[in-house]
Parts: sequence; C-alpha cells; structure tokens
Amino acid sequence: MQDPIWPPDDIGAEPTGGESPPDWPVPAGEDRVMNANSPWAQPPRQPNPPAGPQTPAALPPPPQPPPVPRPAPDDAGEPELAAPGVYRMPRPQPLRPPAVPRTPPPPAYPEQAWAHESFVPTAEEFARRRAQRPADPVATMGPRSALHRSTLGLVRLPPGRRELEYRHEVEMVRRNFGGLRQVTVVNPKGGAGKTVAALLLGMTFGQKRGGYVLTWDNNETQGTLGMRAQQDFHARTVRDLLRDLDHFAGAHGRIGDLSQYVRAQGEGMFDVLASDESATAGEMLTSAAFAEIREVVSRFYKLIVVDTGNNVRAANWQAAIDATDQLVVTMSARNDSAETAARMLDHLEQSGRQRLVRQAVSVVSMPPSRRELDVPAVTRHFAARTRTVLLAPYERLIDSGEPLRYGSLSSATRDAWLKIAAAVAEGL
Repeated sequence: MQDPIWPPDDIGAEPTGGESPPDWPVPAGEDRVMNANSPWAQPPRQPNPPAGPQTPAALPPPPQPPPVPRPAPDDAGEPELAAPGVYRMPRPQPLRPPAVPRTPPPPAYPEQAWAHESFVPTAEEFARRRAQRPADPVATMGPRSALHRSTLGLVRLPPGRRELEYRHEVEMVRRNFGGLRQVTVVNPKGGAGKTVAALLLGMTFGQKRGGYVLTWDNNETQGTLGMRAQQDFHARTVRDLLRDLDHFAGAHGRIGDLSQYVRAQGEGMFDVLASDESATAGEMLTSAAFAEIREVVSRFYKLIVVDTGNNVRAANWQAAIDATDQLVVTMSARNDSAETAARMLDHLEQSGRQRLVRQAVSVVSMPPSRRELDVPAVTRHFAARTRTVLLAPYERLIDSGEPLRYGSLSSATRDAWLKIAAAVAEGL
C-alpha cells in the first residue's frame, strides 16, 4: 500500500471546473504531476517522517515542559527516558583505576609449571627435581620386605610403623648441624655408664652419619675410654697431644698428623682420644689445656662427644660444661646412681646453667633384672627436669667390660642407641 501524503489546506472542498481525479494508477516512487491550479494537485512526496508522534505541518507543536532532572539508578551509564520529553540525568560515577589483568598463581608442583606460557625454566628449577623426588614407598625391613622379595617385586607393600620411625631417626642423625657441636656425657658417680654411652654415641653417629666424629676422654686423671675402645697401632693419649700442640700452631697441622694421637675405631667409623692410662702420670688437666686441645681437634671434626670424670669441681670438667651444646645425663636404674645425677643437676642449675639442664637427654641403663628397682620413679623425676628420658636395654657385652665392637652388639641395643642418638641430634 502506498504511503499516505499530507493533505492540502483545502481538503474536503468540492472540486470546481468539472474535473475528476485521474483513475489510472501512479507508479510507486514517482510524484504526481498535475496542473497547479487543479484542485486535485498534490505536493511532491516527501521522505518518510521520523517515527513517533507527528504534528501536521500547518499547526505549531505544542509547548513542552522543561526537562526535570531525576536521579539515575546505580547501573545507569546513559540518560534514561522517564516520560515523554523528560530525561533522567546520570549520577556522577567515582573514578576507578584501570583494571589490571591478574597473573595466575604459580603451580603447586614444578611439573605443572611447564603448562603455563609465562613459565621460564631455569637451572634452579631443573635441579630442584632431585630434592622433591618422593621416597621409595616400598618396605625394606621386616616381613613386608620379605614378601616383596619372595614375589619378585609383584607385591609392593609400604613401610610399616617401625620402619618409618627408623628412617626418621636416621634422618635426624644425618642432619646438618651448621658447625662444630659438642655433646658432653656427665654423672659424678663411677659406674653410671658414661664411658659406654660416649662410645655407643660415637659408634652410632659414625655408622649412620659418617666420619668426622671424635670421642674424647676428658677425665682429670685416669680414664677407661681407651680400654673399652678398639686398639690402634699406637698408644698415645691426650697428654701426648698436649705436649706436641706446637706442631699444630697457626695454620700448621693436618688430619694425617692428628691420626698419630687418636685411635681409629675401624667399623665404628669414628676416632677416640684417650686419657692418660697411668694413675701416677702427673698433674691434672686445666681449663686452659682443655681449650687448647679443643681448638686443635675442632679443625678436623664436626661432632665431639666428651666423656667426663667424677669431679664436678675439676677445672677441665667445668671447661667441658661451658663448651657443651647438648648435655647427656647417664645413670643406672639404681637409686644411688640416679640420686647422684639429680644432685649434679642441682649444681648446674645453681651455677646458672638452667637451659643446659632443661635441654638435657637422660639415659637410664637397665640391669639384667628389674627386681626391687623403682624405675618409674626415676623416669618421672628426670622427665620433669630434662627434655626426654630414654631407656637403654641390658647388654651382656657391655657388662663384661671388654672392648666394644658395633657389629657385636644386639639389634635391640643398636636400635635403642639410634633412638638416643636421634634425640641428641635434635638438640644440636
């Protein structure tokens, strides 16, 4: 249908002159051409007016009220038509900083980092894979390991609780101490197990950790460490080293030179510096002599286990306590040995060494029979005063007084002293 055309001003008037409107069709898109004086004459077609209410051209548009500003909603970014002719003005928006694209967090595992385009591999990332490699989950001890071997590896069982504890204890013994450390074994009573404890600690650290471990008999007169240790090609003692200290003055002296004064323990993988084995050798060691010897041996060893004498008032005993990093209190399960150790702790606390006492490790050596022994009372007392209390089982080889070999000890004794060594390493 053809669009309507605005009517002329004399619309509705009767035609004059007897003319009739043409009855032929007018092609679409063309204007009618007629006599301007004809009453049927119409103006040329105009373009379509814009959509919306239209007003005849002959009539003026009605007056419109002025726009009334109204608050716009929060999400309004452009003016919104509220009513005919009335617009809402947008509310001023606060200035916001430009959005910064977020960088995705680094992956939790290095192997996932290669999937990110922004990841640039480095040599450190390449080398870190060795430290993050998980441990072998297959059992290597006990019946679980036997089943794994008997099935030619078809059955793979994880380690049991005891094996996990064993691995943790070995890791504690092998940890890096960050420098030279000294462990001092004390109890003023003879026969309390100091020498045996010093030897077994040296054996355990030597076996599980490696070399650079020295056990030193710091007895003020005659000690028994050299008697319970394995013999070497020489019989020199700490007094021989003290006499020849000028050979190690300044930058002089090598580990090969020191081997002439210490006794290698073979399978124990540690060395022993024995005390004088003669009861009439001469004067007692002083604190200055202890400091000079310690300065020399500290060049070649990372861990020193010091066995002390029975006189807490001796100068070398006090010097050893002052240089101690970890205190080990040994005793038997008998009341006299435990009471002597308790009085020694009182002396250390009264002399301002409370921290050393609180961090100490107490070792109770068990006799062949527990009859008429109050072991719970002993453990309760020292558990309240020291960091931990551990029991050492009875070992016939230890009770015999013969030189100790690590391979000759029972598995129960080796396991117990590994646990003791792990507790000592925790304090280092």
